[in-house]
Amino acid sequence: MVAKGGVATINKGSGDNPAIVLLTVLGNRPPAKVVINEMTTVASVWTHAQFLDGTAITGHPLGLRIAAGNVPNFVDLATGGWGEAIQGPLNSGQTPTMANFATLADVISGCVVQVQAAACNSLFAASTSPTGTVPTDTLAAAESVARYPWYQPNRLYDLLGQFYQVSTVNHMLTVPYMPYLNWAPSAWVLPLKFDGGGYRAGGKAMFDSEGNLWVGDNFTIGWQGQDSLWQGHATKFAPNGKPLSPITTGFTGGGMEGGTFGAAVDANDNAWFTNYGSKAIAVFDKNGKPLTPPEGITFNGQLGLIQGIIVTPSGDVWVLGVEKNQLIHFPKGDLTKGRIVCEGDKEEPCKSFRAPFHLGIDQQDRIWVSNSGVEHVTRFPASDPSKVENFKTGINNSGLGIDSQGNVWVTNRFGTGLLGMAHLIDMGVRLKLEGVTAASDYLTTIMSKQKGGAFGGSVTLLRPDGTQFPGSPFKGGGLPGPWAAAVDGNDNVWISNFAMPSSPIVQLCGARTENCPPGFKTGDQISPPGGYAGGGLQMLTDIAVDPAGNVWAMNNWQNIDSCIGTPPEAISTRCGGQGVVIFYGMAKPVRAPQIGPARQP
Repeated sequence: MVAKGGVATINKGSGDNPAIVLLTVLGNRPPAKVVINEMTTVASVWTHAQFLDGTAITGHPLGLRIAAGNVPNFVDLATGGWGEAIQGPLNSGQTPTMANFATLADVISGCVVQVQAAACNSLFAASTSPTGTVPTDTLAAAESVARYPWYQPNRLYDLLGQFYQVSTVNHMLTVPYMPYLNWAPSAWVLPLKFDGGGYRAGGKAMFDSEGNLWVGDNFTIGWQGQDSLWQGHATKFAPNGKPLSPITTGFTGGGMEGGTFGAAVDANDNAWFTNYGSKAIAVFDKNGKPLTPPEGITFNGQLGLIQGIIVTPSGDVWVLGVEKNQLIHFPKGDLTKGRIVCEGDKEEPCKSFRAPFHLGIDQQDRIWVSNSGVEHVTRFPASDPSKVENFKTGINNSGLGIDSQGNVWVTNRFGTGLLGMAHLIDMGVRLKLEGVTAASDYLTTIMSKQKGGAFGGSVTLLRPDGTQFPGSPFKGGGLPGPWAAAVDGNDNVWISNFAMPSSPIVQLCGARTENCPPGFKTGDQISPPGGYAGGGLQMLTDIAVDPAGNVWAMNNWQNIDSCIGTPPEAISTRCGGQGVVIFYGMAKPVRAPQIGPARQP
C-alpha cells in the first residue's frame, strides 16, 4: 500500500506536499487495519531493496515472499510501531539497529511534515546516490539510501540537527521517533540478530529451496565448548529468522556431532553435514529426520576430521577430510555408493592437498580445493580427479567462491608475506608435535589479534585458467581475518571475518564492474573502510546470500578467553558464538539451494 501527498496535521495550512510517498508491504495475510508511516516505509524499503523501483515491486515469488515476511521483524503492520524482533532482547539495546532505523524515520518525517520550508530539498540532497540521481519524493530517497548505505552516511545524520531542536523539557531532540543516533553511522544498514533452534557456534550454512537456512553447530547449548571436542547439532532457520529446529538440541541423530565448515543442500532439500566430534557425515531430510545411521557415515571408522562438502549440478557429492588429506565421493548423492577416492600423500589429488578445507565446482565441471596448510589451491576435473593442477594463493586458505565467469575467490586467513608464513609454520609445528587441538587454538588466537590492512588477511582472485587477476591478492581495513567468500547475483563478493570480538562483513567489487558503483574496480571494498558493522556480529565463519538479497552472517565464536585453556567459570560457556545476523536487502539475490556457482533466481 502506498500513500501519496497530503497535509501534515501538525503543519496545517502548508498545503499539499507532493513529496510525500510512504509505503507498507503487508504480505499475504494483512491485518484488518493498517498504518502507513515513516517507520513502515523504512521497514518495507530495506527488506525489499532488491525488488523496488519507485512504487513498483517486482521479482521472483520466493524472494518477494521472503522480503514481505521480514517486514514484521521491524514494524507492527497494524499500528506502525515497533515490530517484535527489533525491540526484542537480542537487538534493541544490544546493537545500533534500532537507533539507525528511528533516525532514518526521523529525517524522512522532517520532509513529510515540512519542519522547514526546504526540508524536502535537504533530504533529497542528502540521499543523492553516487550515480548522481536526485530523489524527488520520500520513497525514492529511502530507496536510494538503502541501495547505497555506505555512501556518505553523515549527510543524512546531519539533518537531525538541522530539522530538530533540543527540548527544554527532556534535553533531547524533539524527534517523532526514538531512539535517535548520537553519532553518525558508518553505513545505513539495518541488521537483526536471531538465535534459538539449538544454534551455538555455527559453521557452514546453506539455504534450501524455500529459503530456509541450515547450519551445522560446533557446540550445543550450555556446553563448555572448546576445540578439544565439538559435539554440536544442526539448526534450521525460517527465512524470517525464526528457528525451526528444537530450541535447545537442534536436530540430532544420524551421526550429527560437531558441525564444521561443511554443509550442503541437495536438489531434494536434504541437508548434508560434516562433523568433527563423530568424524562422520550426517544427512537430514527437509523435516530434520536423519537419513544416515546413528553413527553417521564413517566408512568403518576410516574418516578423520572432515570439513568441506558440496553438491554438484550432476547430483554428485564431494567431501574433504582435513585431518587425513582425504577426498570422498558419493555418485549422484547415493549414500550407499560413497567411497574414499584417496588419502594421505601417495596419490593425486590428495598428494597435492595440505589440510584441505573447502571446495567448489566451476562451469567446466572442475573442482577447486582450498588448502589451509599450503599456499595453493588444487584443481581437478570431476571426471578424473588424478589430473591435478595447483595455483598459488595467499596463506592459510579457507573459503572459496566461484562467480558466473568462472573466476575463483579465495580467502587467505593469514594474508600474504613473511608474517603470514611465520604463522603458518608455527601452526604446522603445533599440529605435528601437539595435535589438531593445539594447532586450531593457535589459528584462532592469531586471527583474533589480526587487524585489517598490510598485516591482516587477504583475498586472492584467480581467473578460470588459474592466473592471478590484476591487483590480487586484495587487502583492506575490512579484511582482518577473512574466512568465507560468497558471490551474489551481481558477481560482487561478500567476505566474513573471524577476528576481533565484533568482526565485520565486507562487500568487494566483483569481476563485472558494471555492477559496482561508479569508480570502483575489481577487488575494491564497497563497504565502509572497516566493513559493515553492528547487528551483534561476533567472530564469524560463514556468510551467505538468500533469494531476497539478505546477507546472513554466522557467529562462530564470541569470547576467545572461553575457548582456550581453563576459562573463568562465569564465562565458560561463552566460547561458541550466539545467533545469526541478517543484513537486509544488501545483495543481488541468489538462487537456492546453491548448487554450483551462484546464479540469480
